[in-house]
Amino acid sequence: MLETPSIPCYSRFWPEQFSVRGSSENAGVRTISREVAESLNQAAPLTPQRLHAELLETSASGARAYLHGAAHDATISSRHQTVRFGQSDVRWLFVLNVLLGGLGRRSWTYREGRSRSFWVLETSAAVLAERPEFSSQEERFAYARGYFDAEGGMPRNPSARFYLQFVQKDHGDIDELRTMLVSEGIDCGRIHNPSRHVDPGLWRFYVLASGHKTFAALVSSWHPRKRSLLDARFGFEQRG
Repeated sequence: MLETPSIPCYSRFWPEQFSVRGSSENAGVRTISREVAESLNQAAPLTPQRLHAELLETSASGARAYLHGAAHDATISSRHQTVRFGQSDVRWLFVLNVLLGGLGRRSWTYREGRSRSFWVLETSAAVLAERPEFSSQEERFAYARGYFDAEGGMPRNPSARFYLQFVQKDHGDIDELRTMLVSEGIDCGRIHNPSRHVDPGLWRFYVLASGHKTFAALVSSWHPRKRSLLDARFGFEQRG
């Protein structure tokens, strides 16, 4: 379990209000205590508290595995020895902040440009210096979860035809992920190139319809938008 006494969260980015403990110099920052997180009803719909509770309950090795998966959409600077995550949904960066904090790693978040709706989180590259060997199911699922949150795709509109996909330039890397998912009983289609004319070096595979529910129950997501869509479709009670 991550050793995080409290979790910072910026309440203006979340629709719900939640309990606070102590005070902060920044009026926009609130904290949710471990006691509050652990007492939350795990059968409730997704809320900031419930997501934070899941983050607190993950092991250090699971947190590292997730960050390695998420790093597929990050930029690593060899000059500055930093890892840079960029997202239009700043809430996901707060998820990374919590996991990094639990590992004793500092990170900083800022908006890129005055008018752009794009946010960046940077941290020391040391946290990704060595890729861990995934020795447990928790670590494998956490890695796939981070990979999905960074590079996975699904429809934004709940009424659209549902799909789950992974896209990546590195064929060997995406093949390793697919093999991992299949070995855990999640049905996946073949790896293919969506369009050789547009990009001959881009690779994709879909989680088959027969594997959607299993994926949602075992891998799921810690990206607030993706997780809300998965819960709305498959029911949050699977992870109660």
